[in-house]
Amino acid sequence: MMGGEHPGQGAPEASRAEQLHRRFEKIWGTPPGLAQLSVVNHSNVSRRFIITGFVFFLLGGLQAMLLRTHLARPNNDFLDHEVYNQLFTMHGTTMMFLFAVPVLEGIAFYLLPKMIGSRDMLYPRLSAYGYWCYLFGGILLYSSFVVGSVPDAGWFMYVPLASSEYTPGLNSDFWLLGITFVEISAVSAGIELVATILKARAPGMGVNRMPLFAWYMLVTGFMIILGFPPLILGSILLELERAFGWPFFMVGQGGDPLLWQHLFWLFGHPEVYIIFLPAAGIVTMAVATFARHPVVGYSWVVLAVVATGFISFMIWVHHMYTVGLPQVAQGFFSAASMGVAIPSGIQVFVWIATLWLGRAQMRVPMLFLMGFLFIFVLGGLTGVMLALASFDWQVHDTHFVVAHLHYVLIGGMLFPFFAGLYYWLPLMSGREYSELFGRLAFWLLFIGFNITFLPMHLIGMLGMTRRTYTYPEGLGWEIINLISTVGGFLMAAGVAAFVMDLYLHYRFGQRATANGWGAGTLEWSLRHPAPSYNFISLPQIRDRYPLWQNPKLPQELAQGQGFLADPGRGERETLGTSMLDAKPEYVVRLPRNTYLPLLLALATALLFVGLLIKQYWLVPMAAVLMVAGVWCWLWDRGIKQAPLVVDAGQGLTLPLQYSHPRGPGWWAMGLSILADLSLYGSLLFGYLFLWTVAPAWPPPDFGALPWLVPSLGLGGLILSSVAMGWAGRQLRVGSLPRLRLGYGLAILLALAYGVSQVLLLRDAPYGPQQHAYGAILHALVGCHLLHVGLVVLMACFILARSAYGYVVSDKPMEVTNVSLFWHYVVLQCLVGYVALHLLPLLM
Repeated sequence: MMGGEHPGQGAPEASRAEQLHRRFEKIWGTPPGLAQLSVVNHSNVSRRFIITGFVFFLLGGLQAMLLRTHLARPNNDFLDHEVYNQLFTMHGTTMMFLFAVPVLEGIAFYLLPKMIGSRDMLYPRLSAYGYWCYLFGGILLYSSFVVGSVPDAGWFMYVPLASSEYTPGLNSDFWLLGITFVEISAVSAGIELVATILKARAPGMGVNRMPLFAWYMLVTGFMIILGFPPLILGSILLELERAFGWPFFMVGQGGDPLLWQHLFWLFGHPEVYIIFLPAAGIVTMAVATFARHPVVGYSWVVLAVVATGFISFMIWVHHMYTVGLPQVAQGFFSAASMGVAIPSGIQVFVWIATLWLGRAQMRVPMLFLMGFLFIFVLGGLTGVMLALASFDWQVHDTHFVVAHLHYVLIGGMLFPFFAGLYYWLPLMSGREYSELFGRLAFWLLFIGFNITFLPMHLIGMLGMTRRTYTYPEGLGWEIINLISTVGGFLMAAGVAAFVMDLYLHYRFGQRATANGWGAGTLEWSLRHPAPSYNFISLPQIRDRYPLWQNPKLPQELAQGQGFLADPGRGERETLGTSMLDAKPEYVVRLPRNTYLPLLLALATALLFVGLLIKQYWLVPMAAVLMVAGVWCWLWDRGIKQAPLVVDAGQGLTLPLQYSHPRGPGWWAMGLSILADLSLYGSLLFGYLFLWTVAPAWPPPDFGALPWLVPSLGLGGLILSSVAMGWAGRQLRVGSLPRLRLGYGLAILLALAYGVSQVLLLRDAPYGPQQHAYGAILHALVGCHLLHVGLVVLMACFILARSAYGYVVSDKPMEVTNVSLFWHYVVLQCLVGYVALHLLPLLM
């Protein structure tokens, strides 16, 4: 059966389906030529993520092969020590930051709307902006090769090695700024994932009917939102230290290098599960299909995934056993580290039970799944070993840890990644893959992987440290390193076989049949390849496996027998539904293709380039361009002439999202606040950590900060929050003049608070370069000033919109969002006041 056809579909029905398909393609289709740079559709953006991530994977793999070639022989001079350190750093950085997370985000972007019955992600332009930030951040990082300043302090950038004293060039700056740029993309993806899963599911798809992959990505999205800001903050603090001499990590001036380790691993250990959980979601979806049986223990899997997310934030010190922690702390984190094996074990047993109850078909995706199970279980066993502090002391920083890391991350991510690609390739391309090349790729990868990394456990036990540049003969390492190198080349051959299979697949592959796997989830109801709009009409869901429950569903949706089946309005529309039971709440009008995400990402890139090359006059210029870009971005939301309600089909009339106070914009604001709260909380953590742990605290001749002017400023800021609330109530009764009066008063009070903070810094007893106290003081106050500046800009935006007639009482979303952020900023500044003025008195 050819792609795009559905079994049992008669000629009249097929003709109607084709007519609807052509009409929807006019609205959602991809333009030709350079205009493709403006595309924001999730299918196109996700492919860019996957392809770019795979290119970085090949680059990281090439670096790994150079390292393995060098270690194959003792006293090898294939690489010098400087190049070795650069390749070691860039290999880990590439695989962790530029491949693993972005490529899994790309898979999620592609699949989730199709799985949950939506036509797109809720914020298509945000997805596109995230991709450009990812691409430009990766290019910025790799441009270090061009200028000869490649990062060489390790992919974890430990200080003081990464500080300006020991790495004086731009090497570490490339890493800090490039990775921060990339992580803007990651946080935006987390916001996109959470909001789409919670608010854009098909009617009837309550949380108890969501595909398990959506549960995995929901938890992953929250983990990204909470887990990435600590590293962003750490990178900012280290760059401030390197560029301006703010001594956050300098022991002699009140700093502490352990603060960097805490901030890094507050991100780093959740990062392991941010990589693992999407891969495990792929496994869960494919296992059910190949077993021809629903996943056993749906609720147990959900609880295990949520528990994994919670526990992952409790065990970051697992990586810091050797830094001199108290015995009580080591015992707690050791127990918590072993505890995470429980939810992981539940998932493994669920997969085994599902396969046991079904009849597994050993096709290529299933081979990769079985390889994953074998490798991941071995990696989990060594993980429990490393959770024991006493054992970790013996193998810390050896190749035993390298082997464990690769068993967990490559076994736990790469094999499911290949399984998912082979599983969903017919949906993405409309063509079949080669069973022969697929099996060849699997066996080369599986055998090569185990030959490469299994011996590393032994060589680690024999004492070979992870950053060993070269080694003499006679230590018993020679043959083991040679075996590992041979395995590495087998893995490279497996990757080459996969690339060849991919080329043959797109060049000569046979047309795929509709739902050739006989899967039960919603994405397989689509044409092959999936169209840009996904669904001609949106379904009503009554089961976790809707295609098994109703095999005729693809034909019904293609004939327009669902929601939003009329393309006559010429708009890109999908449904917004309630969070728990997915009842339709509003129609979401999505933006068309636009160059704004690309232009905004270019302005962001200019800011990072200015910081990198120390041309700081570029920074305010870039900031102005970014503000202008965001202003244009938001200006066309809430179109004046847009109707309040529209026909959603199936006898249902719904409001547009502009008229709903809890529309997509409210969710974006709330999740952005959550990410910002994680960053600010990390900054407060750093402040308290230095107060309680750093040896040179409090600073000499420490005295209380001036309190009168900051107290008056804070009181005015609290009153501004009251004014904002009053202005919002005036809008509800239709009084725009009073709305403007309330906003004007709030702006003046916020500016007065900003002046009070500037005066506080002027009169502070320590400058930012004198002592870590002065540095953290300026960082906290600077954070407050930045946020107050943002709320003032937001208020000015609302005033401008009200002058042009966009802000009206029946479209309150913008005012609600600004008010929400304003109250958050006031609360943040209040907490900062307590930390800076009252807490030192208690200390």
